[in-house]
Amino acid sequence: MNWAEEEYGVEQLRKEKRDIIRAYRSLMKPGKTRLKTKDKELIRKAFDVALEAHRGMRRKSGEPYIFHPLEVAKIAKEDIGVGPTGIVCALLHDVVEDTDITLLDIEQLFGKKVAKVIDGLTKISELFHQNSNLQAENFKKLLLTLSQDVRVILIKLADRLHNMRTLGSMPGEKARKIASETLYLYAPVAHRLGIYNIKSEMEDLSLKYLEPEVYGEIRDKLQKSKAVRTRFLNRFSLPLKRELKKAKLSFDISGRTKSIFSIYEKMRRQNIPFEEVYDILAVRIVLNANRENEKADCWKAYSTVTDFYKPNPERLRDWITSPKANGYESLHITVMSPTGKWVEVQIRSKRMDEIAENGYAAHWKYKSEGEDHAVDQWIERIRETLENSDTHSEDFIDEFRLSLYEKEIMIFSPKGDMISLPSQSTPVDFAYEIHSQLGDQTIGAKVNGKLVPLSYHLQTGDQIEIIKSSKGKPSEDWLKFVKTAKAKSKIKSHLKTEKKKFAGLGRTILRRKMRELGIKFEQDNYYRIAYLFNLPTLDDLFYQVKNEGLDLNQLNKLKIEKGLIKNNFRKTKNAIITEVGGRAQIASKSENIEGVEYNLANCCNPIPGDKVFGFMNRNNLFDIHRSNCPKALELRSHKHYRVIEAKWTSEHSLAFLVGVKLSGIDQLGMVNELTNIISQDMDINMREVHFESVDGVFQGEIRVYVTNRQHLNDLMRVLNKVKGVEKVERIDDTK
Repeated sequence: MNWAEEEYGVEQLRKEKRDIIRAYRSLMKPGKTRLKTKDKELIRKAFDVALEAHRGMRRKSGEPYIFHPLEVAKIAKEDIGVGPTGIVCALLHDVVEDTDITLLDIEQLFGKKVAKVIDGLTKISELFHQNSNLQAENFKKLLLTLSQDVRVILIKLADRLHNMRTLGSMPGEKARKIASETLYLYAPVAHRLGIYNIKSEMEDLSLKYLEPEVYGEIRDKLQKSKAVRTRFLNRFSLPLKRELKKAKLSFDISGRTKSIFSIYEKMRRQNIPFEEVYDILAVRIVLNANRENEKADCWKAYSTVTDFYKPNPERLRDWITSPKANGYESLHITVMSPTGKWVEVQIRSKRMDEIAENGYAAHWKYKSEGEDHAVDQWIERIRETLENSDTHSEDFIDEFRLSLYEKEIMIFSPKGDMISLPSQSTPVDFAYEIHSQLGDQTIGAKVNGKLVPLSYHLQTGDQIEIIKSSKGKPSEDWLKFVKTAKAKSKIKSHLKTEKKKFAGLGRTILRRKMRELGIKFEQDNYYRIAYLFNLPTLDDLFYQVKNEGLDLNQLNKLKIEKGLIKNNFRKTKNAIITEVGGRAQIASKSENIEGVEYNLANCCNPIPGDKVFGFMNRNNLFDIHRSNCPKALELRSHKHYRVIEAKWTSEHSLAFLVGVKLSGIDQLGMVNELTNIISQDMDINMREVHFESVDGVFQGEIRVYVTNRQHLNDLMRVLNKVKGVEKVERIDDTK
């Protein structure tokens, strides 16, 4: 009996073998991806290689590692719809990184195409394993790989989704870091590729680990109201089915419940409770129509629905005539139901529905000869931007992430060519989209024949003409208003060239200080110094040193071993225990360091009792943020190395300024009653009171000093009982 049998038992190993075979057979079942005999043979070969390569390896959950690539392959096949090559790559996606198998072995066994995808996947795995300066650079490599073979990112999305499904086996802080990372980058990428089923599940699972209480509350309320939604759907769709049949349309009607994360976002954005989210249920009509008839059939169904239910004309969305940038096609209308509630109805063909769910991968199934998909254009734009950019700033990740959710506008060149640009793009963005040289030489612009500022926000339908001059050059002010990553990249590249002229002396000055401290002139040391001062590039570092904008004495605090900087705070897993009054303790297994200074972040204004975390700022001080701070997602994802856990330990008689917003029906003496309750009944000091009333409805904001979260909750509960007050809510940002 070998060591594995001794540890897990013969029967347990037999059961695992049966489960592995069952998982493999589940993968090979007929589904969205049709497999030929030779495809099945290649997939079996990949499975055998992966099984042998991962033999003896186990996941954090304790199960054999081979279950992970099998599940990733299944997600890629069924939920995304990749072809046989994609399934093979999914099965092999971890072998080069985690086992003795090399990329050359993969190429010899499966060919160059598979090896190229595996190489891309291996590089992506390094993305979040590096310090931040390498993260941005690796992220650019990820996008370049994506632009060469989109299967890399499709499989990576499947890999990340399965990791999210099994996140329960990870420690709390590690799970929150992965969830933040997923919500910050992977879900937006899935959105941009139109893979809504993957995107929604990623968002829901991320919320489950970042805000477990909120997630559980919404999940439970959805479950309790499920029967009500089912009855409503049956009543609403019954007459539609009858009318659609009369119109001789072949169709399926179903209800689509809003995802937990979407409901959470709407509640947070509009400051409303679950009960006030009216569009939790959408009705979807999917037509079985031929490609040549599908548009006409969709409008025919639209006519049938609006004949029966009164539509809201302002809520018509025609994404069939003008599909979204990620290829999404559908008609959306909002109609009044018999119960007096607005209901969204989505009308699309079966082809459109498959693309809506599976996104870019499904597009290939229907692509015509010579047809160019909107995502193809977006990927081409990424490739061009990256290949002509040498920036490795963290700003690049932020800019790219924002572009994933951008709405697009259609504008026209002087010759009538239609150009797609992100919403709020400017003439400068348009110029760089046409040609880099045109962007550099831009000095003015005409829109619809009239001169406009270069910061003018273009609108769909605008026709634009760029005025240029050979003496023109990019201005740093342009960075304040340009929208596209391409324009920003080109402008920064030009400014960087200018800045390099002045950075040489700064490098010499810095080297003098490094030599004094015994720090080697190595690239990684330079990057660590740049991040010590929170500067995005080495040129910025040298430029700032030259201009005496940095205190180089800060380098004296660094720990140096054999000429290398050991930046302890970047890898710390310690917990900061905050103590009211501007001081804190760092609790570590090996040491206790007292007297660490911290600030309460203005962006979310935490008070004792709030769930909080610490973030080390550019001055090496800790900012304390609420766990649901608007900046939490960014800080916990690609700046996670500066984040440590935090909690309150003591609550002295200190007062914390918070804002409270009230609204309701105005009544005589309302303001006087509210202020008396605050100052006299509850003995709470007020710094500021502002109320205004319009047509009998009042809105008010007060700034008060409370000792902790319970104190604030007590105040809000009392104010909510005042006659006429409809809503009381906390204001995050207290200036």
